[in-house]
Amino acid sequence: MRTTAARGSLTGLLLLWGLTRAALLLCVLKVIVFPGPDVTSDVSVIYRGWYEVLLTGTFPLDDVTWQYPPAAALAVLSPGLLPFLEYATAFFVLALLADLAVLALLVHAGRRPGRSPRGAWVWVAGLPLLGPTVYARYDVMVTAVAVAALLAGVRHPRLMGALAGFGALLKVWPAMLLLGVRRRAAWASAAATGAGVAALFAVTVPGAFAFLTFQRDRGTEVESLGALVFHVARHHGWDGEVLLNYGSVEFLGPYVTWVSTGALFLTGAAFAWLVLWRLLATRFEAHTAVDAAFTAVLMFTVTSRVISPQYMVWLVGLAAVCLCFRESRMRLPVALVLAASVVTVLEFPVWFHHVVASDPLGIALLAVRNGLLVAAALLAARALWRATVPGRRPLPTVPQPARATEAPVSS
Repeated sequence: MRTTAARGSLTGLLLLWGLTRAALLLCVLKVIVFPGPDVTSDVSVIYRGWYEVLLTGTFPLDDVTWQYPPAAALAVLSPGLLPFLEYATAFFVLALLADLAVLALLVHAGRRPGRSPRGAWVWVAGLPLLGPTVYARYDVMVTAVAVAALLAGVRHPRLMGALAGFGALLKVWPAMLLLGVRRRAAWASAAATGAGVAALFAVTVPGAFAFLTFQRDRGTEVESLGALVFHVARHHGWDGEVLLNYGSVEFLGPYVTWVSTGALFLTGAAFAWLVLWRLLATRFEAHTAVDAAFTAVLMFTVTSRVISPQYMVWLVGLAAVCLCFRESRMRLPVALVLAASVVTVLEFPVWFHHVVASDPLGIALLAVRNGLLVAAALLAARALWRATVPGRRPLPTVPQPARATEAPVSS
């Protein structure tokens, strides 16, 4: 009976994946017109332009929108593996394959003792909530590397470290996967892989680390938590403006640098809390590293100067890995992330013009989405702390001498 039920569940999972992913492909291929701005222009225009530059043997040194670590070049160049397809179509197909790889990893992991198939369901049902943006950015590819790293961590720490180190050179955030890992082999492998790949790019391709300057000069993106200050301030005389800047729609004007600095301060505070947790935590289980990675990425996403819709792909992927473990403490934060995903597709791309205009609908969407993410981050941090950091223990009881009237206990 259990085998039959498991097969039925897998069939339903694959059917749902097939239907939802077919819909996503039809959207990015423009067979179905998804409401809002065209989300595929990043691939067909920006990525394609980078592709042409990278083929010449250099990074896009004069393009401030290139704000990614050097290994991101591999994702941009990857459509060359399918030369029989047009660039954008090839990219969408490869994004679909990365999505399928994540599903295969989660299904396999969910069959092990102590694991659960819920993780695979979170991925299959959660990813399409974000709309066609998930296939129009390379974040699903990075997420596939991160999921593979976390699932490898229990038995193969060196492999986990290598994948995390490589992932960090794709988009930085996978470095946080190591936060809850205790085995030195994982850290050593990550350092060796990261240093080796970075050195290879630095030696062979000019401008491998120009992205650091471009990233430093970014402002406050209109979808970030700090941006809510200016969305409201626009209705009370603030004379700044909203412009396309450094590849995203950002606020420019008075006090923007203050809010951007405040965001960096919050990121620093989040990092300090994570370091404190790591120093005090003593109870580590199989799922602790996964819960810690999910919490860390949540905290850094919430405090960032930029909360682009594709960042939610990372959170859905890590949420799915958390729920692969039956003992994970992240069920409520995962539910909040999925709810935030529903609101995210409404604020971008469906009603993005309301967000840019800072009208009541746009402000409400951002307040709800960002509020859900803040709540998820705080609850995840609380659950991680309670599960791993020992509380105040009662003082040991001092044995009292036996009374004269009591008979001694024979052994």
